[in-house]
Amino acid sequence: MMRYEYGINSRFFKSHSVDRMKKFKRRLSLTLRGSQTIDESLSELAEQMTIEENSSKDNEIGFGKMETYIKLEKLGEGTYATVYKGRSKLTENLVALKEIRLEHEEGAPCTAIREVSLLKDLKHANIVTLHDIVHTDKSLTLVFEYLDKDLKQYMDDCGNIMSMHNVKLFLYQILRGLAYCHRRKVLHRDLKPQNLLINEKGELKLADFGLARAKSVPTKTYSNEVVTLWYRPPDVLLGSSEYSTQIDMGVGCIFFEMASGRPLFPGSTVEDELHLIFRLLGTPSQETWPGVSSNDEFKNYNFPKYKPQPLINHAPRLDSEGIELITKFLQYESKKRVSAEEAMKHVYFRSLGPRIHALPESVSIFSLKEIQLQKDPGFRNSSYPE
Repeated sequence: MMRYEYGINSRFFKSHSVDRMKKFKRRLSLTLRGSQTIDESLSELAEQMTIEENSSKDNEIGFGKMETYIKLEKLGEGTYATVYKGRSKLTENLVALKEIRLEHEEGAPCTAIREVSLLKDLKHANIVTLHDIVHTDKSLTLVFEYLDKDLKQYMDDCGNIMSMHNVKLFLYQILRGLAYCHRRKVLHRDLKPQNLLINEKGELKLADFGLARAKSVPTKTYSNEVVTLWYRPPDVLLGSSEYSTQIDMGVGCIFFEMASGRPLFPGSTVEDELHLIFRLLGTPSQETWPGVSSNDEFKNYNFPKYKPQPLINHAPRLDSEGIELITKFLQYESKKRVSAEEAMKHVYFRSLGPRIHALPESVSIFSLKEIQLQKDPGFRNSSYPE
């Protein structure tokens, strides 16, 4: 699993050989936005992502050039990409370099183009920033702002005992980023602690939009294969392909994990995952989840009849308001789950004050003097704040 899950420059398209572009188009068997074809999407992307190159004395560095960036260390590696910590010679700032190998067959270019096509339009304080792209014959490198760690590492560094105040701050930022995405009709589809990046200030940003989709209306395009198993909602586990901005049951799972220090539903298979969900929330019936009794996959599993358990027994550090909010996320019917926009207004966040709700989209919540991280009870040297 990659340590950092990071998610253009028109030179990438302009400098492409005709043969290379044709290969890309053949491999991109998807529609990036609405009814656009790949040709239209690529053309629009090329026009909108034009970046003026910075010049230097020797004219060897600038946007779109690998010489501009120094690789410092490898942060992680996945099937198609390797992520490096790097430094920009132009700005001297740290960056994250997501190097995508192009020699693979299907997959990498599709997710890369999808990620870029979405990130170029998503400008928010709680979404990772894409600075540049570098193309060579063998790789496509996405250059992101650098953040020190992901939420999984943060929890590990805290000994899995986070300050409940910090849990609240991180949850609010997750919801703030998601609400922005949902207003723009973008569904992330792969929420997990490894895709939530954090810097030393405590600013949290959504990353890895390679599996995200942009849709103008709810539609049946949600793949039940794309979400990390522990954070999949039961309707997707049972084969649902319904798109909904309220499908982020994973937010409730992440909320629980921050508050308790352990995953809520760490299943090893789809059946095991459903078993863990039903054992806590109760085995669904036609009354609690209309339509489930006619679901073929549900009938095939033949689960025991579990009664729902009180969530407070599993997350004793959550107060009554926190329990009420997490319950709103952990609903069987997707239409009954609280949306990110609604969740931000929940009384659980009242202690953060009213000004946090009026911030411009591009402004961090930590711009407010009343918003500060607290030292975590399980604090270790590599965590923060000092």
